[in-house]
Amino acid sequence: MPEPQIDLSQLAIERTPTAAVNPRSRRRRWLFRYALPSLILLGFCGLLVTAAGTQWLPRRWVTVVPVVLSRAAIVQPSGTPQFQAAGWIEPRPTPINVAALAPGVIEELLVVEGQQVHKGEPIAKLIAADAELAVRQAEATLAIRVGDVKRAQAELRAAKTRAEQPLHLEVQLAEANSLLAAAITEQTKLPFLIEAAEARHAFTLANVQGKRSAKSSISGRILDQAESEHAIADANLRELRSRGANLQREVDALTNKANSVQQQLKLLVEETRQLQEAAAKLESAEAVRDEAQLQVDLAKLMLERTVIRAPIRGRVLRLVATPGSRVMGLQSSGEHSSSTVVQMYDPARLQVRADVRLEDVPSVRQGQTVHIKTASSTDIIQGRVLQVTSSANIQKNTLEVKVELLDPPPTVSPEMLVTATFIAPPTPTDQDDPSEPRQHILVPQRLIQTTDSDSFVWIVDAEGRAKKATITLGEATAGELVEVVAGLQVTDKIIASNTEGLQPDERVLVSGEDQTIGVE
Repeated sequence: MPEPQIDLSQLAIERTPTAAVNPRSRRRRWLFRYALPSLILLGFCGLLVTAAGTQWLPRRWVTVVPVVLSRAAIVQPSGTPQFQAAGWIEPRPTPINVAALAPGVIEELLVVEGQQVHKGEPIAKLIAADAELAVRQAEATLAIRVGDVKRAQAELRAAKTRAEQPLHLEVQLAEANSLLAAAITEQTKLPFLIEAAEARHAFTLANVQGKRSAKSSISGRILDQAESEHAIADANLRELRSRGANLQREVDALTNKANSVQQQLKLLVEETRQLQEAAAKLESAEAVRDEAQLQVDLAKLMLERTVIRAPIRGRVLRLVATPGSRVMGLQSSGEHSSSTVVQMYDPARLQVRADVRLEDVPSVRQGQTVHIKTASSTDIIQGRVLQVTSSANIQKNTLEVKVELLDPPPTVSPEMLVTATFIAPPTPTDQDDPSEPRQHILVPQRLIQTTDSDSFVWIVDAEGRAKKATITLGEATAGELVEVVAGLQVTDKIIASNTEGLQPDERVLVSGEDQTIGVE
């Protein structure tokens, strides 16, 4: 059989030169290969810069708080249990700290924990040796001050007598009048003395002249004696003539002195000053005596305070101090508990602090009846809601409610665990659908801002912008939570800090949730 013939010419490759490339197709190829990818890359970069640009702008750091969502229980008939909450008993409103009012060292404790004491009954004693010595020292100082008062009283009596009966001035006036009378007498006698002296002077002059004329017949001694007598008479005459001016000045001076003493006797200036000074000294001495009396009273008070007494009739809750420990008393430098000796409580004034779940908080009403059970009492203890506190427990998602115990039995005491059953209060009968539960949105009251027209809070939206949410408030619960009827969603985050100067649509950064809102 003959083999088939193969045509190898069909495998040949055409080697003819290709036609020239069209310039338009070359430009189109460059456009799709380079320009279009570059435009896509530039658009992506622009979009990235636009999206991230707002992130680079400075933004305000804030903390947020989620709204509290609770579902109201179905309205129940009055007197039926609504919910239960665990709690513990504590004194109402607080334990009473029995403090030492004087500093010192505790010598003896006179009570034990749980003991019933009466008002004024001794609880503890301090070492009283220092206080006793202080009393004795204060009494000694008081005795000295009393003596000073008596001395001042004597000086006042003397000054008063001196002012009422100024005998010393009367003596001075009498003496001045006597001297004045003597001077006037001398002044009155002076003309007669001068006349006698002139006669004596004329006689001695004539005698001297006669002796001189008979000088030859008499001895010189007789002449000298006559001249001496004449000289004496002449000197006496001149002295009497010059005495008039001196006597006048003496009379004037004595007259002025008598008038001055008379005026002083009338005004009693010095005596009045002495009387007022004595009265002032007496007042000062009495004030010092009163101060010393206060020191005695204070020392006795401190001695009395060495015995610490019960301020009320009640029970001892716990012993804080021990014998031998030092208490600071009322010293301001002491710590809060540095003067507390024991803690007491009134058994008739007790309360329960119940941990109520947040979803049950809207059902709590002030004055609501509560049934309390505890292991120490077989009977149900009646209670009444006092208030909802602002102390929340984040881990347990509860809020504390204070419940007053009505007529608590003697078997219950603080720190006992109890179960509180909240009883439904009377409710209106005209409700739309009492079987339909309703959601409650609760927000902290401190975050609500109020204007003249409305109330609002600041929230953060999904884009990190601050929004001003106008809200409608409902019934306010006790504590910090307030019901919001409209204006908020259950997913809203309320801005809790740094809201001053915040503007709508301002971008903010959330640093976290504020864990202190509603927590004491």
